[in-house]
Amino acid sequence: MDLLLHSIKLDWPVLTPIAICSILVVAVVIKKIYLFSKNKRDINRLIPRLQRALAKKDFKEAQEIATDCGGVYGIVIREGVRIFTEQREGFSRSFDIAAELAIRKLERFLTILGTIGGVAPFLGLFGTVVRILYTFQDLAVQGNQSAAVAMGIGSALIATAFGLGVAIVAVIFYNSFQSIVKRYEENFQLIKLLFLSFADSEENETSVAPKYIKD
Repeated sequence: MDLLLHSIKLDWPVLTPIAICSILVVAVVIKKIYLFSKNKRDINRLIPRLQRALAKKDFKEAQEIATDCGGVYGIVIREGVRIFTEQREGFSRSFDIAAELAIRKLERFLTILGTIGGVAPFLGLFGTVVRILYTFQDLAVQGNQSAAVAMGIGSALIATAFGLGVAIVAVIFYNSFQSIVKRYEENFQLIKLLFLSFADSEENETSVAPKYIKD
């Protein structure tokens, strides 16, 4: 504890950026956990309900399903129903735009975690180098003192440990959140394929003309 307090007292200018990074990591993690928990839906139950509504061509019911669902899934499904009824020919591109907007909302602030995960170790290393340089300077002035050397090196390593700790947490949550966003993206594509399957089936029905036998 004395070593930690000594390091904070002497190296606070170097430790401050790492402390700011740790606060940002905590803030982003809390925000993203809240966002993902708020938008979590059982897609395995949602898809069959939407499939039955589209099979009956009951677009009002499909809109109600989207409203009941809420969150980013509800936004994407509602937009999908609108595109399906209004501009079916360009459905794929228009739906991809709606899905991409939802993905961007889910990915927001994740770059902060990625950046801190890459920068924090270097900030810690920079603090270590600075403290070691000051330790050598004190030795040159005061002479060889083993206690001062031990205290200086120990204080220097705290900055590295602090930076590595922040970076490890940031990288773990960054990778976890990216995998969650990837799952959302896959579910959006599944919803898109559901709409396209009904669009293709209707096109096939209209393209088959009745044949008449002339006497």
